[in-house]
Amino acid sequence: MTFPLLGLVEIDRELAARTAELAKVTATLLELDRHPGLTLVRRYPPTGETARRWGLVERALGELWEDLGRVRAILSEAETVRGGRGRVDDRARRRLTELLRGRPHEIGRTPIPLAQRGLTGPAETLVTVGIADSLDRMRAAFAVVAPFAEEVGAVDRQVIGALAPLQQRVEQAHGTLDAAAEPLANLLSRAGTDPLGFRPGEITAALAALTALIDTESARHADHLAVSADLPGAVAALRTRLSDLATLQQQADETAAQAEHRVAGGELPGAGEPAARLLAELDALGAQPARPTVEHLLALRVRTGHAVDTATQRQELARGLLDRRAELRGRLTAYRAKAARLGLSEDRDVLAADRIAGGLLGRRPCDLAAVTRAVADYRSIIGEKAGRTA
Repeated sequence: MTFPLLGLVEIDRELAARTAELAKVTATLLELDRHPGLTLVRRYPPTGETARRWGLVERALGELWEDLGRVRAILSEAETVRGGRGRVDDRARRRLTELLRGRPHEIGRTPIPLAQRGLTGPAETLVTVGIADSLDRMRAAFAVVAPFAEEVGAVDRQVIGALAPLQQRVEQAHGTLDAAAEPLANLLSRAGTDPLGFRPGEITAALAALTALIDTESARHADHLAVSADLPGAVAALRTRLSDLATLQQQADETAAQAEHRVAGGELPGAGEPAARLLAELDALGAQPARPTVEHLLALRVRTGHAVDTATQRQELARGLLDRRAELRGRLTAYRAKAARLGLSEDRDVLAADRIAGGLLGRRPCDLAAVTRAVADYRSIIGEKAGRTA
C-alpha cells in the first residue's frame, strides 16, 4: 500500500505521539508482568482448568512482548532516520512515512505451494507488520491476558486473605489443631495450582467448613490453647495452686493425726500425691509452649486436682470424726446437767451409765460407735427414772 508522503510537521507530530504511546504501553506491560495472578502461575505450575487456560494466555503474553519489541524497533529506526530536528529530503520522508504508516517490519515468510505459483512468481509470501498492526495485535492479546491475571489474583486474594488468620491459629496451637492442617493445606494447594478450577460457591463453602472445624477443635482443646498462648501465666497459676495444696495437705495430715489418736474408726484416705513431687515436675518443664510441654502441664493440673480432692476428703473425714467425738462429749455433758436438775445424779443406775459413757469417751482412741450407744443408754436411763422419755 502506498501512503501520501507525510510533511515534516506531520512526521514530528506522529513520531512524538507514537513515542508517548510506546511509553504508556511499556508501563502497562511491566505492571501486567508483575501482576500477582501471573506471579502465582509462574511460581506454581498450574493444573486443571487453570493449566488449560494458561496455555493460551502464555502464548498471548509472549506475543505482547514480541510486538512491543517490533514497535520499539520501528520507532528506533524512525528516530534515526529523522536525525536532528532539521529538514529531511524526500527519500527520508518516504522512509519515515513507511515506518510510521506502513508495514515495514518483517515477521515471517509463508511458502507458496508449487501449484499456486506462476512460472516466474514468488516462492513465498512475505508477512510484514507496522506500528498500527502491532498495537492492534497487542490490544487483542492484552484482552486475553489481563482478565486471566485478574481472575487468578482474585481467587488468590480471597483464599489467602481468609486462610491467613486460620493458618495462624493452627500454627500457634502447636499441634493441637492438627485435624485442620490437612484440609487447610489442600485448600492452599488448590488455590495455588488451580485457582480457576473452583466451582461457584465452592471456596466460600470450603472456608466455612474449615472455620467450623477449627472452631470445634479450638473449643475441644480450649485448655491446651490457653496454656499455649500464655505458658508462663499457666505455670505461675499452677505453682500457686500447688502451694495451696501443700498447705491443705499439711492441715489434712495434722487433722488426720489428731483423729487417729483420739478416735478409733475406719481408715482415712491416703495423703494423695505430694505437692512437692508435682512442684518438682512443674519446675522441670520447658520454657517453650511445645505440645509435650503443654500436655505435661495439663496432666499436672489433673493430678493436682486429684491431690486436692484427696486431701480435702481426708481432712473432712478426720474433722468429721473429731466433731462427732466433740458432739458426743457435749451431749453427755448436757445429759449430766439434766440428771442433776432431776436429782438423779447419784442414782445407782444413772451413775453407772455415766461412768460407762465417760469411760468410753475418755479412751485414746475411743470407739465412737460404743460411745454413741453408751450416751444413748445414759439418756434412756435418765428418762426411765424421770418417768418419761428423755
